[in-house]
Amino acid sequence: MIGTDQPQILEDIEGPLRHKRVRGFEMAVAPVSNTQFADFIAATGYVTEAERFGWSFVFWAQVPEALGATPAVAGVEWWRRVEGAMWRDIHAPGDRLANALPDHPVVHVSWNDALAYAAWVGGRLPSEAEWEHAARGGLGDVPFTWGGAEPDDHASFPCNIWQGRFPEANTGADGYVTTAPGVSFAPNGYGLYGMLGNVWEWTAEPFRLRSAKRAAKARQAQMQGYKLIKGGSFLCHRSYCYRYRIAARTGNSPDSTTTHTGLRVVWDLREGDRA
Repeated sequence: MIGTDQPQILEDIEGPLRHKRVRGFEMAVAPVSNTQFADFIAATGYVTEAERFGWSFVFWAQVPEALGATPAVAGVEWWRRVEGAMWRDIHAPGDRLANALPDHPVVHVSWNDALAYAAWVGGRLPSEAEWEHAARGGLGDVPFTWGGAEPDDHASFPCNIWQGRFPEANTGADGYVTTAPGVSFAPNGYGLYGMLGNVWEWTAEPFRLRSAKRAAKARQAQMQGYKLIKGGSFLCHRSYCYRYRIAARTGNSPDSTTTHTGLRVVWDLREGDRA
């Protein structure tokens, strides 16, 4: 199953619900961690795009006051350009925060960085159909990896998303105000953790809007070359970014790097492997 007959963000063309056959594959139980990515860097000497550009995007509340004023992105001023931010120095240059969060998902990775890591471990990024099939965990047509129960700000915390008033105040009622360890909360029916919330996950596909409507075509033109991301992040809230749902979808440019985007790897099943 892919998509939904009950779309929530119409401009993302989340529907209709349809079926697509996929070959057998294996998926990592959690997003790639800081430790795993550090092993990749140590083994290959790879330099991420954020490092080459010299800066990356950090959510305003995580920018250390000592840095002073940082440039904001017009229209989404909660994103700040921070010189020196990258996968190891998550919020500020030299903070080495990734060392203190070894089991958290790596962030500040671009689509191109994600491709490089996946190839190094002999895998690849998932398609949208593969990602949704895995996220459903055998439950079928459900909005969330755990079923139909809606998360809220007060009592239901099945994943790491925003609680409170976005973007001013996150109460952290689920236990986290930024990323959580990759293996957190309950796994889905396939034993996969964190498919919704925590960090966006890059997929292998371009971001496409399956619609002939003029507005969709105009938006597609604005996002030409963007890559599809799935799953939402710790910054998602129903009032702003209701995309911590299986069918939710959006895109980002392949060289974009932020504090809430990571990756998860899949592997093709070889002949003779058990499904």
